[in-house]
Amino acid sequence: MSEYRVNHEPIFMLASSPWRESSLRVEAFSRRYGRVALLARSARKRQSELRGVLVPFVPVSASWYGSQELKTLHRAEWVGGWRQPQGRALFSGLYVNELVLKLTAREDPMPELYDALAKVMEAVCLEANHIADLRRFEWKLLNALGVAPDLHADGTGGDILADKTYRLMPEEAVMPVCRDTDALSHEAGAIVEGQSLIDLREGSFRTAESLQQALKITRLLIGTLLPEGLKSRQVLEQIRQFDRNTA
Repeated sequence: MSEYRVNHEPIFMLASSPWRESSLRVEAFSRRYGRVALLARSARKRQSELRGVLVPFVPVSASWYGSQELKTLHRAEWVGGWRQPQGRALFSGLYVNELVLKLTAREDPMPELYDALAKVMEAVCLEANHIADLRRFEWKLLNALGVAPDLHADGTGGDILADKTYRLMPEEAVMPVCRDTDALSHEAGAIVEGQSLIDLREGSFRTAESLQQALKITRLLIGTLLPEGLKSRQVLEQIRQFDRNTA
């Protein structure tokens, strides 16, 4: 394979780790090339121009070259954006990065997912309440991966109706249910209202209950893909438990 160069590609840094004495290995998500591994030589040196540029949660313009899986980063520039997330919002940013890092294939272009990533990162960094933005991003990610069920029609071919109740199972069509939802609460899958499915499909949550049911759906589907769980979520739960114990 011949060596190729990529110039001025918009990326978000997902994670980084030390490489040898002074370099960094960076996992980044780019708009046209998907997730890429980049070697930032000497990036950990105090005088390196990359030290203040290679940071997560903000858009960066990057240029690299190489024919192997690990490319060589030869230029990166901050292109303007927003401040870094603070407090609990930091965990939201780490959660989004972990999802993209673990669920996308290397060098699989997903420009629409990149745009969704940029939108949710902006919300995480700037908006105090960005929970709905997280649910919208999760749903866009699940759709991009091809694992989101159709929320326009149920498994019988009928339209999803706001006043009906449905069961959602991983890798299966959404099915209407007629029994009392309390009797179904301990069975597999998620029991949700039709209006919540419509809200999730349209990305516009009308009530707190609709938003809570969207979390139930996305957590179920993501949990199937990542049965080992997410470190960012585990750490946040530990902090919440600590807060409750010390309150």
